[in-house]
Amino acid sequence: MTRLLFAGNVLVGEESAFLLQSRGYQVQQFTTAYDAIGLILEDPPDILIVDKALPDCASLLETAHACLHKANMPILLAAEAKGLSTLDWAEYSVDDIVVKPVDCEDLLARIRLAQVRMDRVFDNNPLSRLPGNTSILQAIQKTIDAKENFGVCYVDIDNFKAYNDRYGFSHGDDVILMVARIIVNVVTEMARHKSFVGHVGGDDFLFIVPAEMVAEICKRLLGHFDAVRNMFLSKEDIEAGFYLEKDRQGRETTFGLITLSIAVILTGNHNFSHSAEVSTAASQLKHYVKQQTGSNYVIDRRNTPHM
Repeated sequence: MTRLLFAGNVLVGEESAFLLQSRGYQVQQFTTAYDAIGLILEDPPDILIVDKALPDCASLLETAHACLHKANMPILLAAEAKGLSTLDWAEYSVDDIVVKPVDCEDLLARIRLAQVRMDRVFDNNPLSRLPGNTSILQAIQKTIDAKENFGVCYVDIDNFKAYNDRYGFSHGDDVILMVARIIVNVVTEMARHKSFVGHVGGDDFLFIVPAEMVAEICKRLLGHFDAVRNMFLSKEDIEAGFYLEKDRQGRETTFGLITLSIAVILTGNHNFSHSAEVSTAASQLKHYVKQQTGSNYVIDRRNTPHM
């Protein structure tokens, strides 16, 4: 059950609290910032709604933002309509506004919006800002449930650990951002509708496009990558075509330059029921494509209706 903490004179009458409770929310109300701060420190709520007129409102907001146990806690500010346009939002660092007197239906909508927005923001990869694992799993499942033929495409940057070791993490982040931009730009340009791009983490990405567009999108994506890749490599390494770095066991090993590998699973060729089955099907394919020289993509065209 989602816990709502109201600090100050936000709710008008017991009817509002009863309505919120009937919608599945647990309501806690405090009339002083001191009491509200005590609860936040001991047992922080899921959502905080603060009356701007509450004495020590700024201290309460500061405490809420410093709460590491609920770093994703949305904060709503209840305030009179007059003067909102002149508020210093650096001082009132909140996620949304509720105009007083508070309409409970409007409040419910804003609470739900705050929850959805926060889930979305905290799922996003902090570097690329692309949707993360929760959104990826949901997108794959949605694709399966659609009963249409889509290409679920797993993208890996080959030899990325060795690149990080040689050039440093800052340059590694630049490569990740470059790949993210290429994927987003190509997918947006060629298959804006019914498509998805996500960042699994590190040097792993995923995109979903209609099956009939997979081959052309993969070709263009790899072409764009190969066109700009050398901007992120030294002249010496480009001329040599490889470099020496230590492997995970500390042995000096020859590594190839960074390339891209794309493993594509066509959902129409399988009788998938769960997103995990797609990942399992892709694992062997990813291993195969990464063994190829240069940047490559492989489409799994096996028809396994009883998988």
